[in-house]
Formats: sequence, structure tokens, C-alpha cells
Amino acid sequence: MTLPGPAPREVTLREYGPAVSVPLGADAGRALAASGILRSVTPDPGPGRDGHWLLRAGHRVGAVRAPGGGPVVRIMPKTPVRRLFFLLGFGLDPARAWRDSREGTVDTGAYDDVVPALAHAVERQTDAALRQGVLHGYREAEESARVVRGRLREAEQIRRHFGRTPPVEIAYDAYTADTAENRILRAAAERLLRLPGVPGPVRRRLARQRVLLADALPLVRGQELPRWQPSRLNSRYRPALRLAVDGFLLDMNQLFEDFVTVALREALRERGLTARLQDPHHLDTAGLVRMRPDLVVRTGDGRTPLAVADAKYKTGEAGALPNDDLYQALAYATALGLREAHLVYAAGRRPERLHEIRGTAVGPGGRGLRVYQHSLDLDREPAQLLASVREIAARLAAAAPRP
Repeated sequence: MTLPGPAPREVTLREYGPAVSVPLGADAGRALAASGILRSVTPDPGPGRDGHWLLRAGHRVGAVRAPGGGPVVRIMPKTPVRRLFFLLGFGLDPARAWRDSREGTVDTGAYDDVVPALAHAVERQTDAALRQGVLHGYREAEESARVVRGRLREAEQIRRHFGRTPPVEIAYDAYTADTAENRILRAAAERLLRLPGVPGPVRRRLARQRVLLADALPLVRGQELPRWQPSRLNSRYRPALRLAVDGFLLDMNQLFEDFVTVALREALRERGLTARLQDPHHLDTAGLVRMRPDLVVRTGDGRTPLAVADAKYKTGEAGALPNDDLYQALAYATALGLREAHLVYAAGRRPERLHEIRGTAVGPGGRGLRVYQHSLDLDREPAQLLASVREIAARLAAAAPRP
């Protein structure tokens, strides 16, 4: 038996790249497999590879420390880092990103690596959130005191002190910085400070932010993030919270879908049409089979569906794009009574493809139901990328009836 070497402090993988063999303890390997961070984590069956695990990344990119004190896993995106954060910033402020057609609303500094860029982005957004001071809010507090303040906790008073006073068991609303929003931002700063690869200037600013947020209780490792509700009072915190809550692993599937649907909605609005995202429908008349297309294009009053579109973060590098997507688009169009459906891929500069479905031709023209496949090249500059989105929106709008 070959004994494994010491576990590395850091492992670098590439999005959908080949598997990397890494020495890991059995418990660490199983914990990493159970976490769902990677596409696959399996023992390495190769000769002399006892104690090694094969790690293969999927659609998540970024950096995270493996469970159980394992190594830091860095997953490098196929998409250029600046473009990745353009997609992310588009979801934070679509109107501004659509209008400006620049790199977006998330400042990544001059960093081209995902960890420094992410750390810089979180720090900048947190700095903007705290510029007007640390957010305070009311939180219910319970304590034993010598004077009555707030509400008397009668049951606790009897249970603990047999009704005698003082002390008194009270509950009151405390005006405090220990809010869910501040706990999340403090946790984000502390997690980034534990990651290697964070630039010194960014690390120092994060440390100062941790001090500013010291009145917020730290989160226990493994504990779920506290829930927060958007409000007028925490509006300046929202961009920072979005970055912090999404964590330091970005889901490229979700990122691409959010960008495509929101950008198409903005483009269709310019043409007087409306678009509903994640529009719920049923495939069958009994209402048993639910479906939720990414985007349904409707007339300006929102009443009549015109076309349906789905975004797919698939590149087709291994050959043709999956047939399953065509079947799904066909089901959407059929259930909505439409004559066309659209699929949008992150597949580089592939030409648009049209599939006319056999057995669906109706009417005097005899044209069958059509499924269009479009491609977006995420390597292109933001202005070019948005121009491509406008072209796809024009194709969707062409399904609208002529006045």
C-alpha cells in the first residue's frame, strides 16, 4: 500500500475541466463529495493512488474551503473573470448595466484571477454599504434585570424566581447593530480573510470592515445564513448582501440564465413588449405536470403569449447541442399554443439554427412549429454581447402580430 502524501493547502480546478488527483483523508474526501461543491469526488482507482481522490469541477466557480478543514478549492471559470462579473452585476442593477453597456456595476479592480476579483468586489460593495454608517435595527432581547423594562416574562419569572422580584425576567426591543444584514457582511469578510490569494490592500480593508461590524454576532460554522427582507432601510446594503449571500462559489448555470432573461426583458421592453420570467404553466389539461419556462414573451398588456425562450449554459464543445433541450422547448410551445420557441446557449459564435417540427404544420401557409437555437459568445465585450441579445430579442419580437 502506498501512503498518501500530506493534503495540499490549495487545489486549483477548471470549470468542467479534467479531474485532478489529490491526496485527501477518507473523511475529508467523503465530506467534500457530500457537499455538492464539485461535479464529482471519487476515490482514485489508479495504481499506487491509495488515499487519493479525483476531483472534477462542474458549473460552480470561485473559491471555498473544503469541509472538515480540508484544502481551499479554487475553481477557475472558462469565461474571462471580468465578463463573469459583468453577468453578475447585470443582475444587481440591470437598468444601469443595460444603459451603460460597460463592464457592469461590480468593481473587480485590476484583478484577473477569480479570488482577488471576488474579494475586491465584495469589499467595494461592503464599503459602499457602510459609508453612511452601520445599519441598526430593532431586535427582541430577553434578560434578567433589576428594573422592569419592556415586557415582563411572567412564566420565566415564576419558573426561575418563584415570582419574587428583583431580578425580573423581561423582554424588550433593543436598537442594535446585531442585525441579520450585518451578520452576513461580517461573515463574508471573515470568510474572505481566511482564503489565500486575497491581495494585501483588500485584506486590510476587509479587516477594518470586520471591526466596524464587531457588534454583529459571528456566525457559527455550518450555520445557515440569517434571513433578511429587502426594505427601504437596507436598500444601500442590497448589492453587498447579494454578493455575500451568493457566497464565493458562483453558479454559472444560474448566472447565465439570469443574465439572458433579464437582458432580453430589457430589450423587449424597448419594443413595447412585456416578458415574464419563470412563468408558471401546466403541460397537461389536468394541471398535474408543472413547467416553468425561463421567459415568456407577451403583448404589451401582458395578456397574450407570443414566444417562449429558455437559457442553457451549455457550449456544445463535445459536438451537437442536446436533443433534450429541443423536446423541452417543443413542450413549452405546444402547451402555450405558440408557433415558435427559442433556446439561448453560451456556445460561442455558432450560427443560429432553425428546426421545423414534423407533423405540426397547420393553416394555409403550412408552416410547422419552429424551434430556434441561438448562441451568445461570453468572450465578447459587453457592448457586443448586449448587441447580440438585441438581435435575439428582435427574433422573439417578430412573433408579435403586425398592427
